[in-house]
Amino acid sequence: MADVTTEKVHVLIIGSGPAGYTAAIYASRANLKPVLYQGIQPGGQLTITTEVENYPGYANGIQGPEMMVDFEKQAHRMGADIRYGLATKVDFTSQPYKVQIDEEKWIEADSVIIATGASAKWLGLESEQRLNGYGVSACAVCDGFFFRGKEVAIVGAGDTAAEEALYLSKLCTTVHMFIRRDAMRASKVMQDRVINTPNIKMYWNTDTEEIIGDNKVTAVKIKNNKTGVSQEIPVNGFFVAIGHQPNSDIFKGWLDMDEAGYLKTIPGTSKTNVEGVFASGDVQDKIYRQAVTAAGSGCMAALDAERYLSAKGM
Repeated sequence: MADVTTEKVHVLIIGSGPAGYTAAIYASRANLKPVLYQGIQPGGQLTITTEVENYPGYANGIQGPEMMVDFEKQAHRMGADIRYGLATKVDFTSQPYKVQIDEEKWIEADSVIIATGASAKWLGLESEQRLNGYGVSACAVCDGFFFRGKEVAIVGAGDTAAEEALYLSKLCTTVHMFIRRDAMRASKVMQDRVINTPNIKMYWNTDTEEIIGDNKVTAVKIKNNKTGVSQEIPVNGFFVAIGHQPNSDIFKGWLDMDEAGYLKTIPGTSKTNVEGVFASGDVQDKIYRQAVTAAGSGCMAALDAERYLSAKGM
């Protein structure tokens, strides 16, 4: 059996979206010599986003993948050691903390910054993936602006779906809302708001069969799962709001998390229940989930790590 290699680093950053890259920029400037592993999707969710218009500093907007290349270049210029690789296991029993990369190499770190993000849940349709970024989106706040004055559809039944439907209703002429059962999971107050919004049209007991369009969304085919009747509705945008899954599985048993798997941090900080381990970005944020808030929390994590290591004399 081959020897298991081990490497010692000062600060290890797991993940490479806005949170991870921002943490790398700040940690590098503090001379913490961070090593960042990019994970399974270098650049995170923004790499499957097209136009980004709501991130400060890009006056004319920017493509999501291009923005993440900018983030990476800046972190690299500051001195961050950026590597391909996926964290597959952790051991936070004692310091230095141990993180396994690609099921083979172990990294020992004085401090760990987690920025593994969250992944949108999808319906699993071929057309949904094919048209992702071309009218299909999992973020109304990010992309609703592009559908001003148009008709859109949204699928989901929880508070997030209700919030996104209400947000879209202020921009779009009609919001067609598809709910699989005959009731919503959303809180009563959110249900009431949706039901009482004139341009939100509710479809109960409804499954999405296909999103129609070649290079952009033109319609959606739905089916009533009680009557079996199908119909096509012309729309320009299709929003999936059935939830997100935080990428936190490898931390189970080590870090405190809520029932959905989001990592818990001490309010106002990036600190987890394990000292020297910090969480930033969408893996610990189920409320805002924006690039700018993720970047801000990456900054917090790097500053918290710097202060922690300084207090420890490391």
